[in-house]
Amino acid sequence: MPAITADTFALPRIAPPAPTDTDRPVRSITSGPRGFEGEGFPVVRAFAGVAVADLDPFVHMDQMGEVEYEPGEPRGTDWHPHRGFETVTYMIDGRFAHQDSHGGGGLIADGATQWMTAGSGILHIETPPAELVERGGLFHGIQLWVNLPRTDKFAAPRYQAIEGNEVKLLASDDGGALVRVIAGDLDGHAGPGATHTPITLAHTTIQPGAQLDIPWRRDFNALVYVLSGRGSVGPVAHPIRQGQLAVLGPGDRIRVAAAERQDAHRPALEVLLLGGLPIREPVYQYGPFVMNSKTELIQALEAYQAGKFGTIPPNALMPHHSSVSGQD
Repeated sequence: MPAITADTFALPRIAPPAPTDTDRPVRSITSGPRGFEGEGFPVVRAFAGVAVADLDPFVHMDQMGEVEYEPGEPRGTDWHPHRGFETVTYMIDGRFAHQDSHGGGGLIADGATQWMTAGSGILHIETPPAELVERGGLFHGIQLWVNLPRTDKFAAPRYQAIEGNEVKLLASDDGGALVRVIAGDLDGHAGPGATHTPITLAHTTIQPGAQLDIPWRRDFNALVYVLSGRGSVGPVAHPIRQGQLAVLGPGDRIRVAAAERQDAHRPALEVLLLGGLPIREPVYQYGPFVMNSKTELIQALEAYQAGKFGTIPPNALMPHHSSVSGQD
């Protein structure tokens, strides 16, 4: 799990808690079921079973992989529409190619993030590049859907390519944890992602036996998702492991600790920290559309069918199918 690594002792340190700070308690811990997305790539449905109000302003999150593909096995998505929210694809290992109907596109590789504002409507594709399909290899990432408030549902589509070396790197107070701030602000340090909805998104690696104690905006919700490894979360150290999501209650700080002993092939605790300012508006979702009412969902479907989300460009990126897999 390379993402972006660094010597934590050379990085800015996260400030220790003030005497009046309170830790956010654990409200729930859930385990995400496994499923398949797109043309058949494996995912963990990280938000399954969690109340919409606890997730707000987030709508959906999949952990893609972690899987070591054989030649011919990698899969992605074909061209499809979105409206009413932002999609965030963070590649930890492997490569995904992106193209959309508004001119955005590029390769999302180790540690990079694609931030796409669907807004009023967009068509896009995410698929493994041909060389990954032919050769196979490690594939691991996150796709997150961030809701947009009613006032931004029809914002102009936008694409941001955030390279891995552009994220803000921080270290825990004792140097035992590396924090990669992708978007939002942590302890006065801002990540590069520009968002319509105020959120914070960070990936942290916590070494065995180390602890991360990090400030968090009181007006944000707080979610902790374990990408890999095992440890504990919250002031009374609730156990948590790979594929589990903790929803935290109110407070000033998030505390996550790595178990002293990790599995040999998972040497550290890898955690995604995310939270944002709740929108507190009705959420109506139908497939790739996230709107405020059933009427708006019908309008989104009609607009897509009428070609109002743009067109697939000439010589467009298409899913590559290898002869190794027995496909054309």
